[in-house]
Amino acid sequence: MNVKKIALFVVLTYLLSYALVPLYFALGGTKAMPGMLVLGIAYMFIPLVVAVVVQRLVYHAPVRRPLRIAFRPNRWFLVAWLLPPVIALATLGVSLLLPGVTFSPEMAGMFERFKGVLTAEQLEEMERQAKTLPLHPFWLALLQGLVAGPTVNAVAAFGEEAGWRGLMLRELEPLGLWRASAIIGVVWGFWHAPLIVQGLNYPEHPWAGVFLMTVMTVLLSPLLAYLTLRSGSVITAAIFHGTLNATAGLAILVVRGGSDLSVGVTGLAGFVVLLLANIGLLVFDRRFPFETVSKEAANRDTGPDA
Repeated sequence: MNVKKIALFVVLTYLLSYALVPLYFALGGTKAMPGMLVLGIAYMFIPLVVAVVVQRLVYHAPVRRPLRIAFRPNRWFLVAWLLPPVIALATLGVSLLLPGVTFSPEMAGMFERFKGVLTAEQLEEMERQAKTLPLHPFWLALLQGLVAGPTVNAVAAFGEEAGWRGLMLRELEPLGLWRASAIIGVVWGFWHAPLIVQGLNYPEHPWAGVFLMTVMTVLLSPLLAYLTLRSGSVITAAIFHGTLNATAGLAILVVRGGSDLSVGVTGLAGFVVLLLANIGLLVFDRRFPFETVSKEAANRDTGPDA
């Protein structure tokens, strides 16, 4: 484990990331789309850029093989693709068990969340379009998420995963899956802070959202690390990450009530589901020990290095 490499990667990633958001607003950027979308995508690629710089320019080391950048598909790619919508649907179910939260097939709760963002005319137009769709927006969102998740979303997610589950996981792997994942989860969570305080994921509670986002990333980290090690490829983590981003909205699309702290994948309901998923992973990992997983990952042919 190279502590200096980890520290350099984290410090550079935080410095560039924390500087990018204020620079964006200083140059006239606003919270409106598409500006925030462009900012978010640029933000996601910073860990990849820093990982390449640290590997190539500082340590003069290869990039592809050490960061587990391997494109050969295996069954874990399929798991990474299908597990996120299961998490989103399970979160929807848990949300409906919370006090004051009800099922709303007419999507009243979603429209309420947009009241502070869209004008009355825009909201009316959105409702009108939803009623004319051939399928309920919930099913269309699921189909779109399953298409976008492993494609365009995964490309953006790869920008993060090459750093978190690429460089950091490789260096922290001697600590074991759970301790390494906890450290990565904390670093990954607080890295989001400049965007969270601008309203990302927690528009009603931006400052509390920084800590809740970190809870979520700590809970997500073992799943992403396990998929990376089991498949021998960080691309698996990018598929999971991208598909989760694309399908997480399903958990709040047809619910009314609650807040950004309680419902959704980023709220209490999502934390319950992710905790159960980690318990399931722990049981599975005891049946197939972590050492076995590491050996499989290490012995898999990842192709020529670069």
